[in-house]
Amino acid sequence: MRGVFARRPPLMDFIHDEMVGGLVLAAATVLALTWANLWPGSYESLWGWDLSLGILHLDLHGWVNDGLMALFFFVVGLEIKRELVVGELSSPRDAAMPVLAALGGMALPASLYLLVNLGSATTRGWGIPMATDIAFVLGALALLGSRVPSGLRLFLLAVAIVDDLGAIAVIAVAYSSGLSAGYLAAALGILGFVVLLRWIGASRPIVYLLPAVALWFVVHESGVHATVAGVALGLLTPAQPIAGRDIINDLQHRLHPLSALVVVPLFALANAGVVVRGDTLADLADSRVAWGIGLGLVVGKAVGIAGTALIAQRLGLGRLPADLTTRHVVGGAALAGVGFTVALFVAELSFTGEGLAEAKLAVLAASLVAGVTGSLLLGVRRRG
Repeated sequence: MRGVFARRPPLMDFIHDEMVGGLVLAAATVLALTWANLWPGSYESLWGWDLSLGILHLDLHGWVNDGLMALFFFVVGLEIKRELVVGELSSPRDAAMPVLAALGGMALPASLYLLVNLGSATTRGWGIPMATDIAFVLGALALLGSRVPSGLRLFLLAVAIVDDLGAIAVIAVAYSSGLSAGYLAAALGILGFVVLLRWIGASRPIVYLLPAVALWFVVHESGVHATVAGVALGLLTPAQPIAGRDIINDLQHRLHPLSALVVVPLFALANAGVVVRGDTLADLADSRVAWGIGLGLVVGKAVGIAGTALIAQRLGLGRLPADLTTRHVVGGAALAGVGFTVALFVAELSFTGEGLAEAKLAVLAASLVAGVTGSLLLGVRRRG
């Protein structure tokens, strides 16, 4: 099968970085939880350190979430662009299965969350259980080794790419507020200038640095989340070589390790530090937010992805890699319920205070359950 199910060096580099990044991300998460629970005062004071610059009023936590995560979403945008132009998602025939599976894996978790939280102000968190954390998923698949067919790694990567695209749309549309027409017009103007630079053949990344910073600033001030600027620039990056230079692969080779090994672990360190007290589990058991997130990630992801994929194959709407069995599809879909990075990101946009703490703990707990469930399903070898 062509596209993302075929082996090519840039894709293998991407998967390798994500696998290693998953291990670093896990370590950062454990460190954040340990730090926040043993020394909560120092944890809160560090990330709340005021680092405002002029009219930019941000603390250290804000610079990580709004600034550094723009780089993460830029790299995501690069991978989406490459797959849309030269990868699996470039062909409607090959794209059908991962797109349908991803849509099922986004719609059902969001629907379950809304059903649990119906009639409550907490419905704002419906976007939390929608996305898959590919770093953790690929890390788990790496630990399972030969028990997992290569087709599953690539299928889940394709699903996660569509997931990311959906999450970006949700962040841009559902979690934007107080929009400023002036700043939005400035953002469009800068994007037009970037397109002009592409048209005249500018291929050196340094040329785009100042427009990128300017775009981030005006998007931040516009009311749209600043990370959308990173995605927009990633999608505007040419997937085909210009003047003999493979720009998109060059940027990914340079920036993806930085994103996977530095930016995302820093995000986990800044956001996963939730204080767990004696009555925490009892509070979670009574929390509609926690139940919505838990059902969405553990049940919604597994049923949404696997059910949609198997039905689509039965109806001839798409095709799975030849080396996958039903057990692989179900196990992989369950593993896709690990929604760590983007789920925590959307939780930060959805809630504050006690609601945010409940949402974060639910994401961590549900991701752990999904990870263990998927790993057990995939790790069992059939006899005979």
